[in-house]
Amino acid sequence: MTSETRRERGASLVGAMLERRYRVDALIARGGMSTVYRGLDTRLDRPVAIKVMDAQYSGDRSFVERFEREARAAAKLHHPDIVAVYDQGVDHGTGEEHVFLVMQLVEGCTLRDLIMDERGPLPLATALSVIEPVLSALQAAHQAEMVHRDVKPENVLISTDGSVKVADFGLVRAAAEAGTTSGSVILGTVAYLSPEQVTTGAADARTDVYAAGIVLYEMLTGRPPYVGDTALSVAYRHVNDDVPPPAEQVPDLPPAINDLVVRATRRDPAQRPQSAEAFLAELQQARRELGISLVPVPVPESAEHTTLMPAVAADPPTAQIPAVQAAPPPQQPNPTRAMLRPTTDDDFTQEMAPVPAGPVRERRNGRRTVAIWTAIVLVLAALVGGAAFWLGLGSYVDVPKLVGQQEAAAQKALSDLELTGNVTRENDNNVPEGVVISSNPREGSQVRSGSTVDLVVSLGKPKVPEIAEGTPLAEAESIIRNAKLQPKHDESADQFHTSVPEGRVISVDPAPGTPLNISGEVSLIVSKGPPPVPVPDVRGMSRDDAFATLANAGFEPYELGREFNSDVAADHVIGTDPEIGTEVKLVGKPRIGVKLSNAVTVPSLNGVSVEEAQQQVAALGLRLNVNAIFHRENMVIFGQYPLPGSKVEPGSEIHVTAL
Repeated sequence: MTSETRRERGASLVGAMLERRYRVDALIARGGMSTVYRGLDTRLDRPVAIKVMDAQYSGDRSFVERFEREARAAAKLHHPDIVAVYDQGVDHGTGEEHVFLVMQLVEGCTLRDLIMDERGPLPLATALSVIEPVLSALQAAHQAEMVHRDVKPENVLISTDGSVKVADFGLVRAAAEAGTTSGSVILGTVAYLSPEQVTTGAADARTDVYAAGIVLYEMLTGRPPYVGDTALSVAYRHVNDDVPPPAEQVPDLPPAINDLVVRATRRDPAQRPQSAEAFLAELQQARRELGISLVPVPVPESAEHTTLMPAVAADPPTAQIPAVQAAPPPQQPNPTRAMLRPTTDDDFTQEMAPVPAGPVRERRNGRRTVAIWTAIVLVLAALVGGAAFWLGLGSYVDVPKLVGQQEAAAQKALSDLELTGNVTRENDNNVPEGVVISSNPREGSQVRSGSTVDLVVSLGKPKVPEIAEGTPLAEAESIIRNAKLQPKHDESADQFHTSVPEGRVISVDPAPGTPLNISGEVSLIVSKGPPPVPVPDVRGMSRDDAFATLANAGFEPYELGREFNSDVAADHVIGTDPEIGTEVKLVGKPRIGVKLSNAVTVPSLNGVSVEEAQQQVAALGLRLNVNAIFHRENMVIFGQYPLPGSKVEPGSEIHVTAL
């Protein structure tokens, strides 16, 4: 199909009204299975993205039923990091049947745009600021027993406000049904396919962890770990090679981040973090230890006014083809195309480059011939191996009753049938710890000998986690949420604590280890810091004694000033600021102002010569006023006012009578 024909098909619904509610306004993009339009929900008067399935799929009733079922499941996901699904329907009013999905409209760009704009590795803080909301979105999906199956930069949207959202949950399926699709083709992208998707078509939470690890690798290094001339060669690398450490490309990458990427992309699913939640928790812990803060994710200037939705690559509709064609240049991972593989019980999908048409194909004919023959040899080898398996070990057995069994008993039942149990563990309010909650495939399903059966084993009710005294509140809340419980902080219950800093956790209620229902509340008792201490009563004390008393109580005293007080001797304390008895929080060393008395105590002058008395009062800053009955030399004082011992202000007059 020519690009002009595709444009005509893409624009065919512009102006249409789907189910008399959704107006189709403009073409956004075409994907392997659908066309995406900008539209308007005329009932709610809000812009939306409308994803319309291609006609070849609309006519497949089993496919449509699965699409509608998955759309309903996706619509139940309510998370700030997930592109919301609003509605789904089938329209018959445009002359043919159109199956469509209505989603949140996003303005911004995709992660692919950002990577291409940077033309190299993203800054570490930016990469972590992208992958954390991606993992948070996947965590929400996994908790709802859904698997994305197609995590890639094109499905990570970056809004103009720097927020990150994961798109295209419309093709995921319940985890219990993953790996039991009908047909031989489902969607995926070869650059991000996990080994188990390639070999068996199986997909669970660890499949998304692998793809997220590859996305993080690409952000950190500027390119995906595997590129090749054919999609099959790339898929072969995922199955047979270990993803190289990103530090080989970025030597200054912190070891904690490098090791986490390596573990997330292990070929053996059991060696990866077992869910997006576990991956996210480890990533956040590493980021905190490195002292890296999250940052707003930039939007390239060229994409600031671009309208996005659950993004799709601009490529032809998905089609079954007998051979894998050449992939695009390494800078852009393979866009969408379907590939056939030898039929098994579990189907898988892979995305590859569209087949070039006309003169372009002719110019690449020589190179493509080699690639095609290579692919043919590999496919024939796979077919021969598959045939040997079918004729030899491929006998079928029925999956036994596993649900309700103890883990050990379930494993023995599988082992007796030459099956292997792959265990993941989840909390459950009703199923005791160690008992099987579910199996995939289910009881009675036929599988080949040697196959793996996924078991979900109960951890029982979640238990209140141990929160170390002094843990920051935000960190404690995260730990509790990771334990499948709900943190609760009532400020009125906060307490003073002599050693736990303000804002950090003292204890939890119920106590650690207490089992609760999933999402049960755990109250956090938070420190208000050290208890306030009353300012000691130092009134009347000498300056030195008052300063020592205040310092011993945890304060830093300073001299506030002096003033007259007839009751307090000079250099003794009149009062403090804050006032005596005021409760002050001992944060650091609070300063306490000390106000001193400048009063002068009047000396006894009776019997003292006038000349000597003048010297005494002058030394005290006072003045002498002499009243004599007979003026003569060497007069002696026989009366005074104020009386001896009285306290007067500096500069006051002392009246004496002399003879």
